[in-house]
Amino acid sequence: MEALIISTGVVALAEIGDKTQLLAFILAARFKRPVPIILGILAATLLNHGLAGALGAWITTVVTPEAMRWVLGLSFIGMAIWTLIPDEIEEEETQLATQFGVFGATLITFFLAEMGDKTQIATVALAAHYGVPVMVVIGTTLGMLIADVPAVFVGNKFAEKIPMKVVHAIAAGIFAVMGVLTLLKVEKLFA
Repeated sequence: MEALIISTGVVALAEIGDKTQLLAFILAARFKRPVPIILGILAATLLNHGLAGALGAWITTVVTPEAMRWVLGLSFIGMAIWTLIPDEIEEEETQLATQFGVFGATLITFFLAEMGDKTQIATVALAAHYGVPVMVVIGTTLGMLIADVPAVFVGNKFAEKIPMKVVHAIAAGIFAVMGVLTLLKVEKLFA
């Protein structure tokens, strides 16, 4: 249960102001069709984070526990730093709807935008850390939806009222604490 809660919370916070949330704003403003956009976000996230969770689980089978502790600890600290850097989105990522429809465009652009993104890397690290990739993928997917679904419905007006620096600082703090605790060999975050 801890893996689900932590994965959901960390990704929901990290996603605020992320390029995929900006992509949700852009797609919603352009197409004004929330249902196919949300379904596209869900499908892309499940596929992308499912692959990331599987990679995280696989890594634990080929890396020694001591090396894994260092890799994960440093990865979480790296994620903390990366979370503090704001994302921008490129216009061409939203051009696919003319060929694939709103659902297809959302699916493709979200999947591609998540490749190598901090939430995908976080999913790999969380799956390796907790050893329950299915719970992590469910959590990270919920976190994405918690951050992106409101973006689809309320667009840029809502984004302007959120103190992005504070939200990113909180997410970065959580990643940093997880990194330090991992490096210090603390097994459970909550007892």
